[in-house]
Amino acid sequence: MAEGKELIELKFRINDGTDIAHSTYASSMTVATLKQKIVAEWPQDKTVTPKSINDLKLIHAGKVLENNKTLADSMITFGDLPVGVITMHVVVQPALAKKKTEKSKEDMQKLNSCGCVIL
Repeated sequence: MAEGKELIELKFRINDGTDIAHSTYASSMTVATLKQKIVAEWPQDKTVTPKSINDLKLIHAGKVLENNKTLADSMITFGDLPVGVITMHVVVQPALAKKKTEKSKEDMQKLNSCGCVIL
C-alpha cells in the first residue's frame, strides 16, 4: 500500500468517557479535518460543546496534535497494535476561556506596573 493510503481505525474519547467518531481514516488526513468531523458529530446533550475546530485539542500518546499535520506526520502508530483501534483524547477549550485568561494577565500587568521617573 502506498504511503498516505494506509488506513487507521480511530475513536475519540471526550472528558466524560464517551467515545465518538469511531471510524477508519486515511493516514493522509489532516488533524484539522479530523477536528471538523468531531465537531460535526459532537453529542448535543453534553454541557460543553465545541463551536469550531479551534476549541478542540486532540491528544495522542501524550502529544497535542497540530492542525496542519497529517496523521502520518503526527507519528500515529499504524501497525504496532494487533487489533488496531487507536483512542485519542479530545479536550474542549472554548475561546471565551482563553480570552478571559488573557484579559486577567493584562489586568495583572497594570496592577503590578510601576511608574518611576529618573531625573
